[in-house]
Amino acid sequence: MNKPLVAVLGASPKPERYSNQALRLLMAMGYAVIPVNPGQDRIEGLAVTKRLGEIAEPVHTLTVYVNGPAFDRLLPEVLALKPDRVIFNPGAEAPGSYARLEAAGIAVEEACTLVLLRTGQF
Repeated sequence: MNKPLVAVLGASPKPERYSNQALRLLMAMGYAVIPVNPGQDRIEGLAVTKRLGEIAEPVHTLTVYVNGPAFDRLLPEVLALKPDRVIFNPGAEAPGSYARLEAAGIAVEEACTLVLLRTGQF
């Protein structure tokens, strides 16, 4: 069985960044991963998508590593992408967007992707 597609919003090429660690752990666990960052071309060997609107495949999980105001600006693209869920990692919370996401049928979770993966809760 194929694992669901995960988009990493705010993916970083820097190995010490949590977004990069999550990207690597997702790949190691067999997930298909799309890094999203307008300022990068490749991260961990993967082609980087510049904008959420460029993703054509259905995304199961969008894991967020951008701050709340940046996410709020991207909310229309997230709603158009319509992932099954959005995980807001510590420091990336955007509570002003949660009601609109939930109204669109998108599950909202404030959690650490790394912890969810390491504890089998992802």
